[in-house]
Amino acid sequence: MRIAELLERQRPVFSFEFFPPKTDEGQATLRNTLEVLKDDEPDYVSVTYGAGGTTRNRTVEITKTIKRDFGIEAMAHLSCVGEPRERLVELLDEIAAAGIQNVLALRGDPPRGEKRWQPHPGGLSYSVELIRLIKERFDFCVGAAGFPEVHLDAPDRASDLRYAKEKVEAGADFLITQLFFDNEAYFDYVEAARDVGIDVAIIPGIMPITNYGQIHRFTDMCGATIPADLERQLNGRADDPEAVAELGVAYATLQCSDLLARGAPGVHFYTLNRSPATRAILAALRAAHPWTRAKAAV
Repeated sequence: MRIAELLERQRPVFSFEFFPPKTDEGQATLRNTLEVLKDDEPDYVSVTYGAGGTTRNRTVEITKTIKRDFGIEAMAHLSCVGEPRERLVELLDEIAAAGIQNVLALRGDPPRGEKRWQPHPGGLSYSVELIRLIKERFDFCVGAAGFPEVHLDAPDRASDLRYAKEKVEAGADFLITQLFFDNEAYFDYVEAARDVGIDVAIIPGIMPITNYGQIHRFTDMCGATIPADLERQLNGRADDPEAVAELGVAYATLQCSDLLARGAPGVHFYTLNRSPATRAILAALRAAHPWTRAKAAV
């Protein structure tokens, strides 16, 4: 099913994001995670796209496996990194042939070890160009990225919002946000997006904190900030991995509950290919159903 149709038919929509493993051990871990998480009946699952050739071919294969073997609706990520236009079309043909209806169109981050993003000589420079290519030649439901704390390469919020609007005007059917830990950043972003005419669903992206060092690497890489009070609590548990993970699950549960109670259309979980944290959060949300208290959708 097309994700835009899911968002019209029901609220909230829950989704999980995975990345293609580089090793056989990682493949086994991901498959075990999928076996467990399928019982939680996610509305769809997405698979990221490796930069620099690292896992790009596995993205399509894993997305096909999720849909075929697990019976879960799937979305393939596709980025402009390291690919000529012709190869992007080939990948889209392969995705379409597998019966996958949803694609998340991204510019992509620089490959590991490179500080600046450079387009392929025969490729595309911006995600909006990829969205146009998809919409001109295919019938996918297309998602794009949104940035509550402003994209690292954007000079300011106004510029970032103008570009987000270009993506919607090019054919993006919904937005999924970069991870964030302050819900006001999300709601401020949604309000500002509506003010400039962006009218598609904006799904919050949530990453449960499960590892002290890891979350700081992620936030440094993407420009997300950790609120001072949360940072203080994390620092006090830095030497106790179990306590960090417990705090992370508790914080993400509260965060998601508040988002849904205030009208967010769903939650997109960045799972890091592990199931316990996401399963605990989702179970708590479904038990408490905070969305029934939502006064208005955002």
